[in-house]
Amino acid sequence: MVSLRTIGVSVCALILTGASTQVWGQAAPASTDNGQAPAATTSGQTTAQTPAPSSTPAPAAAPAPSPTWSIGPIDFSGLIDGYYGWNFDHPSTRYNELYNFDVQSQQFSLNMAKLTLSHSPDPMGFQVDFGFGKAFDLIHAGESEPQIFQYLEQAYVSFKPPKAKGLEIDFGEFVTSAGAEVIESNNNWNYSRSLLFAWAIPYYHFGLRTSFPVGKHFTGGVQVVNGWNNIEDNNSGKTLGLTGTVTYTKWNWANTWYGGPEHANTNQGWRNLFDSVLNLTPPGKANAYLNYDFGRDKNIGPGAATWWGIAGALHIQATGKVAFTPRLEYFNDHDGFSTGVPQHVKEFTMTGEYKWTEGVLSRFEYRRDWSDVPFFQSGPNPGSTKNQDTVTLALVGFFGPKR
Repeated sequence: MVSLRTIGVSVCALILTGASTQVWGQAAPASTDNGQAPAATTSGQTTAQTPAPSSTPAPAAAPAPSPTWSIGPIDFSGLIDGYYGWNFDHPSTRYNELYNFDVQSQQFSLNMAKLTLSHSPDPMGFQVDFGFGKAFDLIHAGESEPQIFQYLEQAYVSFKPPKAKGLEIDFGEFVTSAGAEVIESNNNWNYSRSLLFAWAIPYYHFGLRTSFPVGKHFTGGVQVVNGWNNIEDNNSGKTLGLTGTVTYTKWNWANTWYGGPEHANTNQGWRNLFDSVLNLTPPGKANAYLNYDFGRDKNIGPGAATWWGIAGALHIQATGKVAFTPRLEYFNDHDGFSTGVPQHVKEFTMTGEYKWTEGVLSRFEYRRDWSDVPFFQSGPNPGSTKNQDTVTLALVGFFGPKR
């Protein structure tokens, strides 16, 4: 008897192959960056037990160009992102374990609706991103701040001194500089976020961020922030961030380090994170990235928790409208710091994308996660299976990128 899982994978393959055959041979658009922050930007994890999102120059598939919406000096942009997800394990919670944002299954769901107001620094500027949906719920899931912050992704002011040779200073809430993916689906190659995005890195920080070019190919940055995913600090210590990106025509390499005390009401026990992303952007229809993360959280007492992982994706822009992206990764949550259970997790995703028109795209995705311990829920039984298979159909509409 043919299983539903086999049928789902076959349907995915047929749809993607059919779409490719119909429009193969059109010119592929050029790659773009994520537009989130200067030099290296966006992603994250919340607390030790909650998921997370990303921010180096993300390996974003080039969205179809859209007109800039402006009123006077203020630029407007936004998106609406919805999906239908199906989990072959039929969990009674209708929840996809280890996912970020597209966590709900067996139902139609709103990932996010978002509006951005911004003004590029000349020399002063600002950016405010606010909205609602499941993504915003998860970004602020571990906070105790006033509820209004639940609807903010970023809110910062920028200063770019005219004679400072490219130096930019931002202050406020901004997305993290770690990671290969970003919060907005249309600026990623895959629809679901990677395990590293969800469990290895933070979503955002509150504090001071700088970006400065050094020569033609290097951009550095220094950050001093309250910590991981908190607007109001949980102790009196501060977290330091260092960023560095080397950029050439066919590749760029971004490295980010964060270190500081992250335990509540004490400055003892530092959390360190190193994130590295290599983006390969040769001429032609294929781009790729490799992402490595290593984290260590020092306990207040003896001992420490560690986690690390590696992910890679290949983006094939088959035509101007059709793209395919396989992604493969491995995540070692050695002490259960991130997922709550010590485990080794692998994940494979195949995403097909079709751009309907300017600012509208759909994605059809098959994903399989598997662990070395029974972690996933099957039916009403938590922790009853080592595997999880899902398919997702998503539709994203967006407008008004920055000029």
